[in-house]
Amino acid sequence: MIVPVLLVAGSLGAGKTTLLNHLLANPDGRRIAAVVNDFGAVDIDAQLLGTVSEGVISLKNGCICCSLQGDLLRTLSAVIKRDPAPDAIAIETSGISDPAEIIRNLMDPVIFKVAPLETVVTLVDPQRLRDDPDLEQDALWRSQLRAADFVLLTKSDLLDRAVLDEVRAIVGRTKPQSAIFEIAHGVVAPDLLFSRDMRAPRTPPRQLPTTSEPFATITWTSQAPLSLQRFQQVIGQLAPHTLRIKGILLFAEHPAQPILFQSVATRGTLAPSPLPPADGLTAQLVLIGRAGELDAGEIDELLGRIVVS
Repeated sequence: MIVPVLLVAGSLGAGKTTLLNHLLANPDGRRIAAVVNDFGAVDIDAQLLGTVSEGVISLKNGCICCSLQGDLLRTLSAVIKRDPAPDAIAIETSGISDPAEIIRNLMDPVIFKVAPLETVVTLVDPQRLRDDPDLEQDALWRSQLRAADFVLLTKSDLLDRAVLDEVRAIVGRTKPQSAIFEIAHGVVAPDLLFSRDMRAPRTPPRQLPTTSEPFATITWTSQAPLSLQRFQQVIGQLAPHTLRIKGILLFAEHPAQPILFQSVATRGTLAPSPLPPADGLTAQLVLIGRAGELDAGEIDELLGRIVVS
């Protein structure tokens, strides 16, 4: 059982709890476990509430919310052992904590094997950044920004285009524009936070509130032998044009060991997969990017290069 982890960082008041509330109310067919520092700050809709016991709120949609009890690794171990186990874990960091330390803890080999860190998002309140120019030089704020795979500019519905563009330029000094997204009311497309599972979802996804960012998905499969070395070269070319890639592959160099590949933004990992690709396939990849920025023909041509002739 592998349960991916979403790490939510950002300053006090940036909108982290609003994002978590949205995830818990709109889990998109997933059982989500939210781990928070302040239980009282998570104002859960009464219609979702189920039972409350031992520091855990069990919601009627299968999600749970629990407070951070003791150290993070012990809390994660307890969450993973729940029955039924969650499909994903979202961790809200304290607004005064450096996510770099939490990331180091999550990279512990024992935890990473069962709860791999999948995505780090840092939330930024554009108005606060504009009102407080010194914030850009704050060491903690800069560390929160550097740790992010994606930066979410919150409360974007309250600001005009000129302000948002100004803030995008400031954040762009640290992160590429392709990693910066504007959101309102905590609404984020699930494809940005969680990679697609190779399996069918447990339940049909609910209709989610509309997001301002349309995404496109391309699936690529192969039945031919594949080269690991060529794959690593091709991924370097695909990364700038995709937000996520996830898949299971069998390489000619290791024909008996299926490999799980995951990339988010420019961070990618290769690890042994507990499952092989679907019957008869050597590759099963899902690529996600902004609508209009994924070229199916180019992707097919690039991935075709990894085939061993």
